[in-house]
Amino acid sequence: MLLPLTPALGVLMAALLVGAAGVAAFAHLVRDDDRTYARPMLTAGLRALVQLAAVALLIDWIVGTPASLFGFVILMFAVATVTAGRRITRNGTWPWATAPIAAGVAPVLLALLLTGLVPPRGIALVPVAGILIGGALTATTLAGRRALEELTTRHGEVEAALALGLTDREARLEIARRAASGALVPGLDQTRTVGLVTLPGAFVGMLLGGASPVQAGAVQLFVLVALMSVQSVAVATVLELIARGRLHRTG
Repeated sequence: MLLPLTPALGVLMAALLVGAAGVAAFAHLVRDDDRTYARPMLTAGLRALVQLAAVALLIDWIVGTPASLFGFVILMFAVATVTAGRRITRNGTWPWATAPIAAGVAPVLLALLLTGLVPPRGIALVPVAGILIGGALTATTLAGRRALEELTTRHGEVEAALALGLTDREARLEIARRAASGALVPGLDQTRTVGLVTLPGAFVGMLLGGASPVQAGAVQLFVLVALMSVQSVAVATVLELIARGRLHRTG
């Protein structure tokens, strides 16, 4: 076991969580509403504890039938949609965040199921779907926020582009495309530096589970390539939604 379940582990995690919140408060690392991230960090840590404990207790039930497995995947997708949508905008357009996450994840997950690489039973479906949905969530949130912030900051340039004869969609794309595309950088950096800077979770998990280094490397490579596919589709989709005015912060 990589980290033994001892009281020392709990004490260290609590200290790290409090330390992170303390740094956020001391450095005044703030959100859009000017409140620090200290409280959200503490809340996120406690939520993670409760949620992981619940998942651990539900594992036996989840793997029992395909219906429960797909139900849990749908739950993950729903939570990701709400999280991404509400991070991008607080108005009634946030449900459109469903589209980029679904567009990125569904084709890859369907291909895995149809080829038999991931069986529609057993626990394998849950972590694979979770990795893909998590990647789409991150890309959607970053691209959506950056694109809308760029459109707000450079509103005058959008108006100038419209005056030159561009359509609303073309003008928004011209201004927001570069900002939204920056959401791909974290995934690209992770792929470029894998094995040199970090050993990602899938690789380490398989090694700890008894797989050979070659098997672990192959799975990790697939995860990284699949994430690039998922995230590129998610970013392209959310950018198109913003360009067409489906996702916005007005009203």
